[in-house]
Amino acid sequence: MQVQQKLEILADAAKYDASCASSGAKRSGNGTGVGHSDGMGICHSYTPDGRCVSLLKILLTNYCTYDCVFCVNRVSSDVKRARFTPQEVVDLTLSFYKRNYIEGLFLSSGIIQTPDYTMEQLITVARTLREVHSFGGYIHLKAIPGASDLLIEQAGRVADRLSANMELPTQQDLVQLAPDKKIDVIEETMSQIFEHKAEADEDRKTASSRATVKRFAPAGQSTQLVVGATPSTDQEILATASHLYGNYDLRRIYYSGFSPFPQGDARLPLRPAPLVREHRLYQADWLMRYYGFKGEELTTPEQPNLDLTQDPKLTWALAHREFFPVDVNKATREVMLRVPGIGYRNVERILRIRAYHPLSLEDLRKLNVRLKTVTPFVTTTDHTAATTLDAMHLPEAVVIPAQMQLFDAAVGASTGQI
Repeated sequence: MQVQQKLEILADAAKYDASCASSGAKRSGNGTGVGHSDGMGICHSYTPDGRCVSLLKILLTNYCTYDCVFCVNRVSSDVKRARFTPQEVVDLTLSFYKRNYIEGLFLSSGIIQTPDYTMEQLITVARTLREVHSFGGYIHLKAIPGASDLLIEQAGRVADRLSANMELPTQQDLVQLAPDKKIDVIEETMSQIFEHKAEADEDRKTASSRATVKRFAPAGQSTQLVVGATPSTDQEILATASHLYGNYDLRRIYYSGFSPFPQGDARLPLRPAPLVREHRLYQADWLMRYYGFKGEELTTPEQPNLDLTQDPKLTWALAHREFFPVDVNKATREVMLRVPGIGYRNVERILRIRAYHPLSLEDLRKLNVRLKTVTPFVTTTDHTAATTLDAMHLPEAVVIPAQMQLFDAAVGASTGQI
Protein backbone atom coordinates (compact mmCIF):
# COMPACT_ATOMS: atom_id res chain seq x y z
CA MET A 1 0.00 0.00 0.00
CA GLN A 2 1.33 3.43 -0.94
CA VAL A 3 2.10 5.99 1.77
CA GLN A 4 -0.55 8.32 0.31
CA GLN A 5 -3.20 5.64 0.73
CA LYS A 6 -2.06 4.95 4.29
CA LEU A 7 -2.26 8.65 5.04
CA GLU A 8 -5.84 8.84 3.81
CA ILE A 9 -6.89 5.93 6.04
CA LEU A 10 -4.91 6.76 9.17
CA ALA A 11 -5.55 10.50 9.14
CA ASP A 12 -9.27 9.82 8.85
CA ALA A 13 -9.05 7.25 11.66
CA ALA A 14 -7.36 9.81 13.93
CA LYS A 15 -10.18 12.35 13.68
CA TYR A 16 -12.11 10.68 16.51
CA ASP A 17 -9.51 11.73 19.05
CA ALA A 18 -10.61 15.14 20.33
CA SER A 19 -7.22 16.11 21.74
CA CYS A 20 -6.72 18.26 18.65
CA ALA A 21 -9.36 20.80 17.86
CA SER A 22 -10.16 20.28 14.19
CA SER A 23 -9.34 18.41 11.02
CA GLY A 24 -8.13 19.95 7.79
CA ALA A 25 -10.14 21.29 4.89
CA LYS A 26 -9.85 20.05 1.31
CA ARG A 27 -9.12 22.65 -1.38
CA SER A 28 -7.93 21.69 -4.83
CA GLY A 29 -5.67 23.95 -6.84
CA ASN A 30 -7.15 25.31 -10.08
CA GLY A 31 -3.86 25.82 -11.89
CA THR A 32 -3.87 29.60 -11.52
CA GLY A 33 -3.48 30.04 -7.77
CA VAL A 34 -0.78 28.96 -5.36
CA GLY A 35 -0.95 25.76 -3.29
CA HIS A 36 -3.67 23.32 -2.33
CA SER A 37 -4.85 21.39 0.72
CA ASP A 38 -5.52 17.66 0.79
CA GLY A 39 -7.43 17.88 4.07
CA MET A 40 -5.70 14.76 5.34
CA GLY A 41 -3.93 14.72 8.65
CA ILE A 42 -3.59 18.46 9.22
CA CYS A 43 -5.39 19.62 12.34
CA HIS A 44 -5.24 22.72 14.48
CA SER A 45 -4.49 23.06 18.14
CA TYR A 46 -4.08 26.10 20.36
CA THR A 47 -1.25 27.09 22.65
CA PRO A 48 -1.88 28.65 26.10
CA ASP A 49 -1.14 32.10 24.65
CA GLY A 50 -3.83 31.66 21.99
CA ARG A 51 -1.67 30.84 18.97
CA CYS A 52 -3.13 28.38 16.48
CA VAL A 53 -0.65 25.70 15.44
CA SER A 54 -1.01 23.08 12.73
CA LEU A 55 -0.21 19.47 13.57
CA LEU A 56 0.08 16.30 11.53
CA LYS A 57 -2.55 14.18 13.28
CA ILE A 58 -2.41 10.49 12.40
CA LEU A 59 -2.50 6.99 13.81
CA LEU A 60 0.51 4.74 13.52
CA THR A 61 -2.04 2.04 12.72
CA ASN A 62 -5.77 1.47 13.00
CA TYR A 63 -5.27 -2.22 13.66
CA CYS A 64 -6.26 -2.82 17.27
CA THR A 65 -6.53 -5.87 19.50
CA TYR A 66 -9.13 -4.15 21.70
CA ASP A 67 -12.86 -4.35 21.03
CA CYS A 68 -14.15 -1.01 22.35
CA VAL A 69 -17.75 -0.87 21.16
CA PHE A 70 -17.76 2.92 20.63
CA CYS A 71 -14.57 2.90 18.53
CA VAL A 72 -14.73 2.57 14.75
CA ASN A 73 -11.24 0.98 14.79
CA ARG A 74 -12.14 -1.86 17.19
CA VAL A 75 -10.92 -5.35 16.33
CA SER A 76 -14.39 -6.52 15.28
CA SER A 77 -14.90 -3.61 12.87
CA ASP A 78 -14.56 -4.22 9.13
CA VAL A 79 -12.97 -0.86 8.33
CA LYS A 80 -10.09 -0.71 5.90
CA ARG A 81 -6.82 -1.17 7.79
CA ALA A 82 -3.37 0.31 7.33
CA ARG A 83 -0.13 0.64 9.23
CA PHE A 84 2.77 3.05 8.93
CA THR A 85 6.30 2.04 9.71
CA PRO A 86 8.00 4.39 12.19
CA GLN A 87 10.28 5.62 9.42
CA GLU A 88 7.32 6.50 7.19
CA VAL A 89 5.87 8.68 9.96
CA VAL A 90 9.27 10.34 10.43
CA ASP A 91 9.55 11.04 6.70
CA LEU A 92 6.00 12.40 6.49
CA THR A 93 6.53 14.67 9.47
CA LEU A 94 9.78 16.09 8.14
CA SER A 95 8.35 16.52 4.65
CA PHE A 96 5.28 18.39 5.91
CA TYR A 97 7.37 20.44 8.35
CA LYS A 98 9.90 21.54 5.74
CA ARG A 99 7.05 22.68 3.50
CA ASN A 100 5.67 24.73 6.40
CA TYR A 101 2.42 22.73 6.41
CA ILE A 102 2.76 21.81 10.09
CA GLU A 103 4.48 22.83 13.29
CA GLY A 104 4.38 19.44 14.96
CA LEU A 105 3.08 15.89 15.21
CA PHE A 106 0.14 14.32 17.03
CA LEU A 107 0.66 10.55 17.00
CA SER A 108 -1.65 7.89 18.39
CA SER A 109 -2.21 4.25 17.56
CA GLY A 110 -4.40 1.23 17.91
CA ILE A 111 -3.03 -1.42 20.27
CA ILE A 112 -0.83 -3.82 18.32
CA GLN A 113 0.49 -6.97 20.00
CA THR A 114 0.88 -5.47 23.51
CA PRO A 115 0.78 -2.02 25.14
CA ASP A 116 4.57 -2.15 25.54
CA TYR A 117 5.17 -2.98 21.89
CA THR A 118 2.81 -0.21 20.76
CA MET A 119 4.48 2.31 23.06
CA GLU A 120 7.91 1.29 21.77
CA GLN A 121 6.80 2.00 18.19
CA LEU A 122 5.52 5.47 19.10
CA ILE A 123 8.71 6.26 21.00
CA THR A 124 10.81 5.14 18.02
CA VAL A 125 9.12 7.77 15.85
CA ALA A 126 9.62 10.59 18.35
CA ARG A 127 13.16 9.57 19.25
CA THR A 128 14.20 9.37 15.59
CA LEU A 129 12.79 12.83 14.97
CA ARG A 130 14.52 14.32 18.01
CA GLU A 131 17.86 12.53 18.02
CA VAL A 132 18.54 11.71 14.37
CA HIS A 133 16.97 14.74 12.70
CA SER A 134 17.19 17.27 15.57
CA PHE A 135 13.48 17.98 15.13
CA GLY A 136 12.49 20.91 17.33
CA GLY A 137 8.77 20.96 16.56
CA TYR A 138 5.93 20.01 18.87
CA ILE A 139 5.26 16.30 19.51
CA HIS A 140 2.17 14.92 21.24
CA LEU A 141 2.27 11.17 21.89
CA LYS A 142 -0.42 8.88 23.18
CA ALA A 143 0.64 7.15 26.38
CA ILE A 144 -0.65 3.60 26.11
CA PRO A 145 -2.27 2.49 29.40
CA GLY A 146 -0.55 -0.62 30.66
CA ALA A 147 2.84 0.21 29.14
CA SER A 148 5.80 -0.08 31.50
CA ASP A 149 6.93 2.84 33.62
CA LEU A 150 10.30 2.81 31.82
CA LEU A 151 8.59 3.32 28.45
CA ILE A 152 6.39 6.10 29.82
CA GLU A 153 9.52 7.85 31.07
CA GLN A 154 11.21 7.44 27.68
CA ALA A 155 8.14 8.83 25.92
CA GLY A 156 8.09 11.90 28.14
CA ARG A 157 11.74 12.61 27.37
CA VAL A 158 11.04 13.06 23.66
CA ALA A 159 7.42 14.32 23.64
CA ASP A 160 6.06 17.74 24.57
CA ARG A 161 2.76 16.31 25.76
CA LEU A 162 1.46 12.85 26.67
CA SER A 163 -2.16 11.79 26.90
CA ALA A 164 -3.69 8.59 28.24
CA ASN A 165 -7.34 8.56 27.24
CA MET A 166 -9.85 7.65 29.95
CA GLU A 167 -12.57 7.44 27.24
CA LEU A 168 -15.51 6.76 29.60
CA PRO A 169 -16.19 8.26 33.03
CA THR A 170 -16.91 5.14 35.10
CA GLN A 171 -15.64 1.58 35.38
CA GLN A 172 -19.18 0.36 34.76
CA ASP A 173 -19.15 2.19 31.42
CA LEU A 174 -15.85 0.57 30.49
CA VAL A 175 -17.13 -2.89 31.42
CA GLN A 176 -20.12 -2.30 29.17
CA LEU A 177 -18.40 -0.80 26.14
CA ALA A 178 -14.62 -1.25 26.52
CA PRO A 179 -14.02 -4.53 28.37
CA ASP A 180 -10.28 -4.51 27.60
CA LYS A 181 -9.75 -1.26 29.50
CA LYS A 182 -9.67 -0.68 33.26
CA ILE A 183 -9.75 2.65 35.04
CA ASP A 184 -7.08 1.65 37.55
CA VAL A 185 -4.67 0.78 34.71
CA ILE A 186 -5.36 4.09 32.96
CA GLU A 187 -4.92 6.03 36.19
CA GLU A 188 -1.68 4.18 36.92
CA THR A 189 -0.30 5.49 33.62
CA MET A 190 -1.51 9.00 34.48
CA SER A 191 0.16 8.68 37.86
CA GLN A 192 3.45 7.66 36.24
CA ILE A 193 3.32 10.71 33.97
CA PHE A 194 2.48 12.95 36.92
CA GLU A 195 5.35 11.63 39.03
CA HIS A 196 7.95 11.84 36.27
CA LYS A 197 6.88 15.39 35.39
CA ALA A 198 6.92 16.48 39.04
CA GLU A 199 10.44 15.09 39.36
CA ALA A 200 11.57 16.88 36.20
CA ASP A 201 9.99 20.15 37.35
CA GLU A 202 11.76 19.89 40.69
CA ASP A 203 15.08 19.18 38.97
CA ARG A 204 14.60 22.26 36.80
CA LYS A 205 14.15 24.44 39.88
CA THR A 206 17.37 23.24 41.49
CA ALA A 207 19.56 22.78 38.40
CA SER A 208 22.49 25.14 37.93
CA SER A 209 21.87 25.35 34.18
CA ARG A 210 19.13 24.35 31.77
CA ALA A 211 21.54 22.16 29.84
CA THR A 212 21.71 19.69 32.72
CA VAL A 213 17.92 19.34 33.13
CA LYS A 214 16.21 16.26 31.74
CA ARG A 215 12.93 17.51 30.35
CA PHE A 216 9.73 15.51 30.65
CA ALA A 217 6.53 16.35 28.76
CA PRO A 218 6.80 20.12 29.38
CA ALA A 219 3.26 20.67 28.04
CA GLY A 220 1.88 18.23 30.62
CA GLN A 221 -0.73 15.55 30.08
CA SER A 222 -4.34 15.46 28.91
CA THR A 223 -7.12 12.95 28.39
CA GLN A 224 -10.40 12.48 26.54
CA LEU A 225 -13.89 11.54 27.73
CA VAL A 226 -16.53 10.35 25.28
CA VAL A 227 -19.91 11.93 26.03
CA GLY A 228 -23.24 10.32 25.28
CA ALA A 229 -22.16 6.76 24.46
CA THR A 230 -23.49 5.57 27.84
CA PRO A 231 -26.23 6.79 30.20
CA SER A 232 -23.64 8.40 32.51
CA THR A 233 -24.78 11.82 33.66
CA ASP A 234 -22.91 15.11 33.52
CA GLN A 235 -22.61 14.85 37.30
CA GLU A 236 -20.62 11.61 36.91
CA ILE A 237 -18.52 13.06 34.09
CA LEU A 238 -17.65 16.17 36.10
CA ALA A 239 -16.88 14.06 39.18
CA THR A 240 -14.39 12.05 37.11
CA ALA A 241 -12.93 15.23 35.63
CA SER A 242 -12.54 16.80 39.07
CA HIS A 243 -10.83 13.65 40.34
CA LEU A 244 -8.38 13.59 37.43
CA TYR A 245 -7.51 17.27 37.71
CA GLY A 246 -7.01 16.99 41.45
CA ASN A 247 -4.90 13.84 41.47
CA TYR A 248 -2.84 13.97 38.27
CA ASP A 249 -2.54 17.67 37.46
CA LEU A 250 -3.94 17.25 33.96
CA ARG A 251 -3.44 20.24 31.71
CA ARG A 252 -6.93 19.75 30.33
CA ILE A 253 -9.66 17.23 29.54
CA TYR A 254 -11.26 17.00 26.11
CA TYR A 255 -14.94 16.08 25.83
CA SER A 256 -15.94 14.30 22.64
CA GLY A 257 -19.63 13.92 21.86
CA PHE A 258 -20.42 10.41 20.67
CA SER A 259 -21.33 10.20 17.00
CA PRO A 260 -22.92 7.02 15.57
CA PHE A 261 -21.12 5.29 12.74
CA PRO A 262 -22.22 2.72 10.14
CA GLN A 263 -22.68 -0.82 11.42
CA GLY A 264 -22.42 0.30 15.02
CA ASP A 265 -23.14 -2.03 17.91
CA ALA A 266 -26.72 -2.34 19.16
CA ARG A 267 -25.58 -1.20 22.61
CA LEU A 268 -24.77 2.24 21.26
CA PRO A 269 -27.31 5.07 20.97
CA LEU A 270 -28.72 5.73 17.52
CA ARG A 271 -28.52 9.50 17.84
CA PRO A 272 -25.39 11.60 18.39
CA ALA A 273 -24.84 13.43 21.64
CA PRO A 274 -26.05 17.05 21.32
CA LEU A 275 -23.16 19.34 20.52
CA VAL A 276 -24.53 21.80 23.05
CA ARG A 277 -24.01 19.18 25.78
CA GLU A 278 -20.35 18.93 24.84
CA HIS A 279 -20.21 22.74 24.91
CA ARG A 280 -21.78 22.93 28.39
CA LEU A 281 -19.27 20.40 29.71
CA TYR A 282 -16.42 22.51 28.39
CA GLN A 283 -17.95 25.55 30.10
CA ALA A 284 -18.27 23.62 33.37
CA ASP A 285 -14.70 22.38 32.98
CA TRP A 286 -13.54 25.98 32.53
CA LEU A 287 -15.41 27.01 35.68
CA MET A 288 -13.64 24.27 37.65
CA ARG A 289 -10.19 25.16 36.34
CA TYR A 290 -10.29 28.96 36.33
CA TYR A 291 -13.28 30.19 38.34
CA GLY A 292 -12.98 28.29 41.60
CA PHE A 293 -16.09 26.14 41.17
CA LYS A 294 -16.21 22.54 42.31
CA GLY A 295 -17.79 19.91 40.11
CA GLU A 296 -20.46 19.07 42.68
CA GLU A 297 -21.63 22.71 42.72
CA LEU A 298 -22.66 22.64 39.07
CA THR A 299 -25.15 19.76 39.24
CA THR A 300 -27.49 18.34 41.87
CA PRO A 301 -28.93 14.88 42.57
CA GLU A 302 -32.25 16.24 41.32
CA GLN A 303 -30.65 17.76 38.20
CA PRO A 304 -27.64 15.53 37.40
CA ASN A 305 -27.25 16.94 33.89
CA LEU A 306 -26.26 20.47 32.93
CA ASP A 307 -29.00 22.74 31.64
CA LEU A 308 -28.65 22.88 27.86
CA THR A 309 -30.48 26.21 27.60
CA GLN A 310 -28.08 28.29 29.68
CA ASP A 311 -24.47 28.26 30.76
CA PRO A 312 -23.54 26.53 34.05
CA LYS A 313 -22.48 29.71 35.84
CA LEU A 314 -25.85 31.33 35.19
CA THR A 315 -27.64 28.15 36.29
CA TRP A 316 -25.69 28.20 39.56
CA ALA A 317 -26.40 31.90 40.12
CA LEU A 318 -30.14 31.50 39.60
CA ALA A 319 -30.16 28.66 42.13
CA HIS A 320 -28.15 30.67 44.69
CA ARG A 321 -29.73 34.12 44.68
CA GLU A 322 -28.77 34.57 48.33
CA PHE A 323 -25.17 35.01 47.11
CA PHE A 324 -26.15 38.20 45.25
CA PRO A 325 -26.09 41.11 44.60
CA VAL A 326 -22.32 41.50 44.47
CA ASP A 327 -20.82 44.96 44.85
CA VAL A 328 -18.19 45.16 42.11
CA ASN A 329 -16.47 47.97 44.00
CA LYS A 330 -15.92 45.91 47.16
CA ALA A 331 -16.15 42.18 46.34
CA THR A 332 -13.11 39.92 46.33
CA ARG A 333 -11.78 38.35 43.17
CA GLU A 334 -13.18 34.94 44.16
CA VAL A 335 -16.66 36.38 44.65
CA MET A 336 -16.71 38.32 41.38
CA LEU A 337 -15.66 35.24 39.43
CA ARG A 338 -19.08 33.80 40.26
CA VAL A 339 -21.05 36.66 38.72
CA PRO A 340 -22.72 35.68 35.42
CA GLY A 341 -21.53 37.76 32.50
CA ILE A 342 -18.14 38.69 33.99
CA GLY A 343 -15.20 36.65 32.74
CA TYR A 344 -11.95 36.17 34.60
CA ARG A 345 -10.09 38.72 32.44
CA ASN A 346 -12.70 41.37 33.19
CA VAL A 347 -12.49 40.52 36.88
CA GLU A 348 -8.79 41.40 36.76
CA ARG A 349 -9.59 44.63 34.89
CA ILE A 350 -12.25 45.59 37.43
CA LEU A 351 -9.81 45.06 40.29
CA ARG A 352 -7.28 47.35 38.61
CA ILE A 353 -9.80 50.07 37.68
CA ARG A 354 -11.48 50.31 41.07
CA ALA A 355 -8.13 51.08 42.67
CA TYR A 356 -8.45 54.49 40.97
CA HIS A 357 -12.20 55.14 40.97
CA PRO A 358 -15.49 53.34 41.73
CA LEU A 359 -17.20 51.63 38.81
CA SER A 360 -20.57 52.43 37.28
CA LEU A 361 -22.64 50.51 34.73
CA GLU A 362 -21.05 52.63 32.02
CA ASP A 363 -17.63 51.40 33.12
CA LEU A 364 -18.84 47.80 32.82
CA ARG A 365 -20.25 48.54 29.38
CA LYS A 366 -16.86 49.86 28.26
CA LEU A 367 -15.38 46.52 29.32
CA ASN A 368 -17.83 44.79 26.94
CA VAL A 369 -19.65 43.14 29.83
CA ARG A 370 -23.10 41.80 28.83
CA LEU A 371 -25.20 44.22 30.88
CA LYS A 372 -28.43 42.31 30.32
CA THR A 373 -26.90 39.29 32.02
CA VAL A 374 -24.88 41.00 34.72
CA THR A 375 -27.15 43.78 36.02
CA PRO A 376 -29.49 41.51 38.04
CA PHE A 377 -26.50 40.27 40.02
CA VAL A 378 -24.35 43.33 40.75
CA THR A 379 -24.34 46.65 42.51
CA THR A 380 -22.44 49.64 41.13
CA THR A 381 -22.32 53.34 42.00
CA ASP A 382 -25.47 53.96 39.94
CA HIS A 383 -27.28 50.62 40.12
CA THR A 384 -28.56 48.12 42.67
CA ALA A 385 -29.97 44.68 41.90
CA ALA A 386 -31.96 44.37 45.11
CA THR A 387 -35.34 44.54 43.36
CA THR A 388 -34.57 42.55 40.21
CA LEU A 389 -33.15 39.55 42.09
CA ASP A 390 -36.57 38.59 43.43
CA ALA A 391 -38.40 38.98 40.13
CA MET A 392 -40.17 35.83 38.95
CA HIS A 393 -39.19 36.51 35.34
CA LEU A 394 -35.47 36.78 36.10
CA PRO A 395 -34.45 33.49 34.37
CA GLU A 396 -36.18 34.52 31.15
CA ALA A 397 -34.73 38.02 31.36
CA VAL A 398 -31.09 36.99 31.58
CA VAL A 399 -31.03 33.91 29.31
CA ILE A 400 -29.85 34.83 25.83
CA PRO A 401 -32.32 33.43 23.25
CA ALA A 402 -30.93 30.53 21.23
CA GLN A 403 -30.50 31.01 17.51
CA MET A 404 -32.90 28.95 15.41
CA GLN A 405 -31.21 25.95 13.83
CA LEU A 406 -31.46 25.81 10.05
CA PHE A 407 -31.97 22.05 9.80
CA ASP A 408 -34.38 21.87 12.74
CA ALA A 409 -36.42 24.54 11.01
CA ALA A 410 -36.35 22.57 7.76
CA VAL A 411 -37.62 19.44 9.52
CA GLY A 412 -40.37 21.45 11.19
CA ALA A 413 -41.41 22.94 7.87
CA SER A 414 -41.67 19.52 6.24
CA THR A 415 -43.49 17.77 9.09
CA GLY A 416 -45.60 20.61 10.45
CA GLN A 417 -44.17 20.03 13.94
CA ILE A 418 -42.79 22.83 16.10
